[in-house]
Amino acid sequence: MKQRAIVIGAGIAGIAAAIRLKAKGFDVSVFEANAYPGGKLSEFKQGTYRFDAGPSLFTMPHFVDELFELMGEKPSAHFEYIKMDTACHYFFEDGLHFESPSNPEAFAQLLKDQLGEDKEQVLKFLNKSKTMYDITAPVFLQNSLHRIKTYFSKTGIKGILNLWRLNMFSSMNQINSQTFRNPKTVQFFNRFATYNGSNPYIAPATLNIIPHLEFGVGTYFPIKGMNSITQSLFELAQRHGVAFHFNAKVDSIISEKNKATGIQVGGKYIEADLVISNMDVFPTYKKLLPQLDMPKQVKHVESSSSALIFYWGIKHSFKQLGLHNILFSEDYKKEFETIFDAQSIDSDPTIYINISSKCKADDAPKDCENWFVMINVPSNQGQDWDVLIKEARKNIISKINRILKTDIESLIENESILDPRSIEGKTSSFRGALYGSSSNNVFSAFFRHPNFSRSIQNLYFCGGSVHPGGGIPLCLLSAKIAVDQID
Repeated sequence: MKQRAIVIGAGIAGIAAAIRLKAKGFDVSVFEANAYPGGKLSEFKQGTYRFDAGPSLFTMPHFVDELFELMGEKPSAHFEYIKMDTACHYFFEDGLHFESPSNPEAFAQLLKDQLGEDKEQVLKFLNKSKTMYDITAPVFLQNSLHRIKTYFSKTGIKGILNLWRLNMFSSMNQINSQTFRNPKTVQFFNRFATYNGSNPYIAPATLNIIPHLEFGVGTYFPIKGMNSITQSLFELAQRHGVAFHFNAKVDSIISEKNKATGIQVGGKYIEADLVISNMDVFPTYKKLLPQLDMPKQVKHVESSSSALIFYWGIKHSFKQLGLHNILFSEDYKKEFETIFDAQSIDSDPTIYINISSKCKADDAPKDCENWFVMINVPSNQGQDWDVLIKEARKNIISKINRILKTDIESLIENESILDPRSIEGKTSSFRGALYGSSSNNVFSAFFRHPNFSRSIQNLYFCGGSVHPGGGIPLCLLSAKIAVDQID
């Protein structure tokens, strides 16, 4: 008789965990509180416009391909993507605008021409980013940090011996300021801290591994939109017999003699040999495991930043914009101080605009665009969000008008808003934090909750709130690490 596994939550990590469990021979059932799969990685329609609701940057597609290959299928038969030649369009208040190429050589030349940087110094920085990634990935991203065998493996020993090369005790801003001449270049590279919801003026410079993902590995676009990542993996799981139950909010995780035995959902007990929670780890303990003391690394951890997103149907086409666009603030340090110290929204926020219709034309009507307009904001700490959102919207529109020399308000055909409160409500993300905990501490990676329970056997965890962190690639890796623990 097959062993039975239950996955709580059909986020991208939960779906990936279900596929990996199925590959191991388990009978797998997934229980999801929402009526749809994907969690943050979902989609919706707004009039004649289609929007990807959550993550908009796609890197490291091989982690998606790997799941198809694991099940004996050809990835390209079910999920297609293209590599982007341009990573992002950048705009500054003084009128400077450039398109960042994905090719490292071309990018280094661009920084030399536009910002006066030494080309070889830029290439050296990117090469170090790759080196740091090569050191850290096998140990810190692809294995459990909470098993002693990780540190005595060949890659573990190599990683420990090379820790001195990771700039762990300097902040990103300190290293970037020492490396580059132009403050705009420093701001450019500091931005990568936002990829995991952290503050570059505090977060360790080890996070300078992130540029390697953009310039070494590359950025990609799924030809059917970001939601096709979710949809293709959801359909893969279904083809191989994973059972999905939607509108099925789990009430509790049941355990006997410190061993997980199943879940309670809708007043019904469902037995299992193991349980994996893809739910944010804080509400997992608070709501599903109230009998346990919440671990300190969950209870007292600093939350990552959250997001305020405006979904705008724009009845105009902007030729100077691309798929990814950044409109930088003038005082970057003040912006992060406002987010993390004042727990508020800066009056001059950096604006990210994603326009998927640039690559997928049917996401918007002809000569129109679907704008996903996002700024980084603090997690939900009880702020008066209605007041903050009203003021932020005014500041965002003013900044867009200045930089793009337009009247964007007159072009907005329809609008939806996502804020930390609704992120928390829709995805059970504690305080609406996008990445669980921040990486503002040198030991943040070690403070993340492990992918297994120390007090209940056969209980495991995956998703952005546990090791190794948030974002599509790391969520997929968290599923792999969690399932690997079962062995």
